Amino acid sequence: MLRQRILTALLLLPLAMAAIFALPAQWFLLLLAAILLIGSREYAPLAGYSQPASGYVLLAVQALIFAILFSMRAAWDSAITLYAGLACVAWLLMFIRLGLYRAGSQVDGRYKSISTLTAIVSITTGWFALGWIRLQPDGSWLILLLLLIVWAADTGAYFAGTTLGKRKLAPHISPGKTQAGFVGGLIAGPLVALLAVTLMPLAEIDPTRLILLSVITVLASVGGDLVISLHKRTSGCKDSGSLLPGHGGVLDRLDSLLAAAPFFVLGLVITRY
Repeated sequence: MLRQRILTALLLLPLAMAAIFALPAQWFLLLLAAILLIGSREYAPLAGYSQPASGYVLLAVQALIFAILFSMRAAWDSAITLYAGLACVAWLLMFIRLGLYRAGSQVDGRYKSISTLTAIVSITTGWFALGWIRLQPDGSWLILLLLLIVWAADTGAYFAGTTLGKRKLAPHISPGKTQAGFVGGLIAGPLVALLAVTLMPLAEIDPTRLILLSVITVLASVGGDLVISLHKRTSGCKDSGSLLPGHGGVLDRLDSLLAAAPFFVLGLVITRY
């Protein structure tokens, strides 16, 4: 399994870098939308829907939202603080579900309704945030910085959890996550961010603000991961899909990023723009 994960990652990494740095911004938005539409389809069984038609309805609604937002992209900058703030509030409301979750929760009408809304909001806000970043003059580098923070947090959490982890972080939602891993991620994310900005052609960011931005981004990324884990635990799905060998589905790979992106954007707006 580990070998398969590594091989898939090695294949996807250069493709991701090419998409971020080589594609024009509008084509990046369209490619990202296409990828996230796969994630939208994956959300249907996680939300408790067993009929394939439900997944296609969810996909169609999401595609319509993407189309409307894409047509309005020239106006995104005009109120980005408001848009990013609302996206972060939406995610904070979704994080509340983590504290309310109880082991043995079952799929019912209420769960389906809330999970459907969660699917639309999480994918929409994640796409919007990543799209806004890419449209900025230094957007490609900022997306890379965001990815490095999320990846570093994930890697730091893995090694800290493996070597030091005993106490579980959220045992009923994601038994594999530990408190030591959580702390390891909080340390690794800001450290990698501080190193990365010294090597990137970005405007200078105050180190204290960058650390704060990184910590908030890492916290959000952990929350995003747990939100998907909550759905998998309740619906009985091991992974969100099987598109990526060794990694699962699109949501399994992008859950942390979708949650982290809006908070990263809001932090950028407050600290740099």
